[in-house]
Amino acid sequence: MPNPRKLTLAVLLSLASIASLSAQAAEPSKSESAKSKPAPAPQTELTGAFVYKYLIGEVAGQRGDLELASSIFLDLAKSSRDPRLAERAAKAAVYGNKPRLVTQAVSLWSELDPSSTEAQQASTELFVNAGKLNEAKPFLQKLLAKEDTRANGFLYLNSLLAKQTDKNAVLTLVQELAAPYPDLPEAHFTIANSALAAGKVELAMSELDTAEKLSPGWEMSALLKGQILYLQSPDAAINFYKQFLSANENANEVRLTMARLLINQKRFDEAKPEFIKLISASKNNPEIMVVVGLLSIQANELGDAEKYFQDALAAGFKNPDQVFIYLGQIAEKQNDDKLALAWYNRVKPGDRYLDAQFNIAGIVARTQGIDAALQVLRNIPELTNEQEALSMQMQASLLGKMKRYQEAYDLLGQTVATLPNTPEIIYDYAMAAERIGQFDIAEKELRKLIKLKPDFAQAYNALGYSLADRNLKLDEAHKLIQQALALSPDDHYILDSMGWVQYRMGKLDAASNYLRQAYSQQPDPEIAAHLGEVLWHQGKKDEAVQTWESALKVFPDNEVLIKTAQKFKN
Repeated sequence: MPNPRKLTLAVLLSLASIASLSAQAAEPSKSESAKSKPAPAPQTELTGAFVYKYLIGEVAGQRGDLELASSIFLDLAKSSRDPRLAERAAKAAVYGNKPRLVTQAVSLWSELDPSSTEAQQASTELFVNAGKLNEAKPFLQKLLAKEDTRANGFLYLNSLLAKQTDKNAVLTLVQELAAPYPDLPEAHFTIANSALAAGKVELAMSELDTAEKLSPGWEMSALLKGQILYLQSPDAAINFYKQFLSANENANEVRLTMARLLINQKRFDEAKPEFIKLISASKNNPEIMVVVGLLSIQANELGDAEKYFQDALAAGFKNPDQVFIYLGQIAEKQNDDKLALAWYNRVKPGDRYLDAQFNIAGIVARTQGIDAALQVLRNIPELTNEQEALSMQMQASLLGKMKRYQEAYDLLGQTVATLPNTPEIIYDYAMAAERIGQFDIAEKELRKLIKLKPDFAQAYNALGYSLADRNLKLDEAHKLIQQALALSPDDHYILDSMGWVQYRMGKLDAASNYLRQAYSQQPDPEIAAHLGEVLWHQGKKDEAVQTWESALKVFPDNEVLIKTAQKFKN
């Protein structure tokens, strides 16, 4: 049985949606208007009882008792056979969320005013939402009978029938409705859409080909065909869109879809010129300018990026603070700290303010020292608990970079006391504890974090790695890292941990496999140190030395890598 609330809301939508459907249709001729004009409402005898009952319905509606109002108007419509009263009853029932009354009132309204498209559509949706497609069919046929609204009527079917569970029944219904209109592209498009939902891809493609022949260059059809081709491969969809655009240069919906798909495939160089064309087509849409600016940054074309961001601001981009941050980052890349600070300082308190302040702190740390940067962070006003946690993490990070590990530990300890159930702070505090050799505290905090947030993969990983690195409780360490890997199977740090615990357990082949996988994903210096150590113990000393030396060229100051290489090479 359908959900009554969903049924009522669907009918409400139907009563409102017919206005947009009719507005899209062409103006009917005078003769057509005369034919479609509803029959005059019957003359209702205004007896005292009728007027009294009507007024009670009006007062009930004004007071919000829509169930009573609907019941009264429905009774009056039944006795008077007046479609206007049936319509009032139906709409009162809809707004009052009374499914039983909706069904009765809409059925009566449709019966009393068979020429009303709104009434017919409401009846249709009642049957459709109840899953009674056969009962809905005559109403749908009537909705599609009018030539001036037929095309939009078929397009409306796509949303009307979308939630039906029996997709094959929907396809059959649509094919039967479309049969009388073989030359209507919208009919073939709707069959294609239903066929795709039913898993009949070949039929869907065939119907779209027919729609294209009947209406060459129709973007809606091309977009659906691209979606189907995407199921085969992204390249197939992109190639189709390119062919379509070569023949339909102004098909901007297709161009936008293709450009987004190119970005998803990380084909940024190909996406950028498409977005540039869209800027012109959209009369300098600032949102598109920002996208092109970001693509320019991706291509390291900083001058172009700056221009597009500036143009977006001039065109009234709705989120200027975000653009100020982008411009500040560009200035930093160009080593213009003064300009970067000017951009960041333009960001007003709000969603992006904290990001701007963090970037300012980064510049101050580089130019004036860590203590000055910490002061910037401490002076940020009116932080929420979440923002306060982020600020403390940033401060601890800055202290850690300067190897002021004890201060970072103390700061995070104070923060954990203030914000005791913040997973990210607990994690950072545990890491800071381990960094200064407070292993018991680190283990305690990580176990607490696992209980607090059982899906926090890095907590399992950190505890498992800590145990493995100290050669303790290796079976438990292995289980912890296994759990971390189950939660985040492609994380190179967790793969490194798994390799390291396998090494500690004496399983060198398994260890090297995990470490090679981790290093291929991310050539991290500590992963290189671990991989080299395992290779050395496998007897592959030349490969071990080559791994360390290659990593040292990129990370010459990494302490773990230096110590590992020296330990085995000396």
